[in-house]
Amino acid sequence: MATDIHAYLKNISMSAQKVRLVCNVVRGKPAVEALTTLKFLPGTAALHVGKVLNSAVANAEENFGVSRDDLVVYRIFADEAPTRKWRRFGARGRFKPLLRRNSHITVILRERE
Repeated sequence: MATDIHAYLKNISMSAQKVRLVCNVVRGKPAVEALTTLKFLPGTAALHVGKVLNSAVANAEENFGVSRDDLVVYRIFADEAPTRKWRRFGARGRFKPLLRRNSHITVILRERE
């Protein structure tokens, strides 16, 4: 049974839909290759995903003694976090809600067999 190495990043002020686009790029890749791919991707979501992936690799090296060359991105996903609802008032006294969406990122690494 392979050991799963976890890392989480919670309450990012970015929608889960935008983060999922970046997660789909690195899913299933070796961890070192995924980190270099994230460096060249545009957008803020790549910075956040890279931060979590770096944390997961550091957890693997420090807590489990696994080399970073043997790690694979087993699972990576972005879930919705609580949405902040702001008010904006529109024409004729109407109410225009503004939704500030947040997300949680989870990375699970495994050792390559």
